Amino acid sequence: MSGEMPQTETAAIVACTVSRDVQNFDLLIEDMEAALGETWGDLGFNETLAFFAQPEAETLEFIALAMDADDEANLAQMGEIITQAKLRDIKVILIAEEVSPAALHTLLRQGADEFIPYPLPERELQAAIDRLSTPEPEPVAPSNLHALQPDARREGAVIVCHGLAGGTGSTTLAVNLAWELAEMSTRKTPSVCLLDFDMQQGSVSTYLDLPRREIVMEMWSETEEMDADIFGQALLPFEEKLQVLTAPGDMIPLEFISVEDIERVVEMARSHFDFVIIDMPHTLVQWSETILQMAHVYFALIELDMRSAQNALRLKRALQSEGLPFDKLRFALNRAPKFTDLSGKSRVKRMAESLGISIDLQLPDGGKPITQSCDHGLPLATSNAKNPLRKEIAKLARSLHDLGASEAEAAA
Repeated sequence: MSGEMPQTETAAIVACTVSRDVQNFDLLIEDMEAALGETWGDLGFNETLAFFAQPEAETLEFIALAMDADDEANLAQMGEIITQAKLRDIKVILIAEEVSPAALHTLLRQGADEFIPYPLPERELQAAIDRLSTPEPEPVAPSNLHALQPDARREGAVIVCHGLAGGTGSTTLAVNLAWELAEMSTRKTPSVCLLDFDMQQGSVSTYLDLPRREIVMEMWSETEEMDADIFGQALLPFEEKLQVLTAPGDMIPLEFISVEDIERVVEMARSHFDFVIIDMPHTLVQWSETILQMAHVYFALIELDMRSAQNALRLKRALQSEGLPFDKLRFALNRAPKFTDLSGKSRVKRMAESLGISIDLQLPDGGKPITQSCDHGLPLATSNAKNPLRKEIAKLARSLHDLGASEAEAAA
């Protein structure tokens, strides 16, 4: 061992950092000291397996396996460390700096319990330790899951909500639009599926008070083997009318998910549901083009401010430079000015003209009840049915539902 490890009876070692050189991760050292005081130690890669066999390792609760790009050549060794730790019921927190998605994928599949990017976000290590010490929730009874038929042949409409700046309301629109469509369905089984594709900051689970489960990450890790049963197990029901795929419990790199992963999940959802609502991350990633091409309706949410205007212009340039269908976007203005606000409506018109876009949807400002609704675990139709924003979303859902019904009749 390369660090001082107290051997007194009152200070048993409960955790160890495992790295090529822990001095390369000074923030990790600070966080370990803050969380554990003197009850942790430091191990190098080569000495970890030998230490596991020593009596001092019997009190270990977890290891913090820290790596950077230079360590990717030692994936086999780190994988063995994870395997041996799991055999001894020792939890593994993976700390990674500038490591490729493929390497992360490999180690997470080996059994790492938590992933934290380095530099560590504030208090994230403590949060990970708290999660490791929290008992696993009781498994959801199979009767609560939507049993997907393996031979389903629906061709659901894909509706995307993409906020072009923080706080523009994309998740609020996605959640409430999905619920309104679900309420309109006459099917006995759920016909609406809500997918949270914001892998790092997705909050659909918070909006609907749903747990984030490990099975979601397992599904994303092996989409090539995904079938209707696996996909159905990853979904969670909300009020038995809406099926939800939450974001993974851990913050993972957006590049961890491939274009092929996205295609498989969206096509699986389309084959089992009439409407597939997708809440997108603000950031453009390698599979953003895939979603744009698959979408039947793509809402780009903005506000009446400079940051939204600049981001809309950036997005327009990016899509047009790649020859992608920018015209497919339907711009939705959140917190739009009231009908009597002539000055505000004039600003909206100037904004659209200057950007060369059409603002197809104007969502009213629902006020403080909207910001508070995020923590209630209920859609607006239940918590604040008379709110002007809820009424506008309900109207939008009706038009989309009627359009889907007419297209289905035409296809029949």
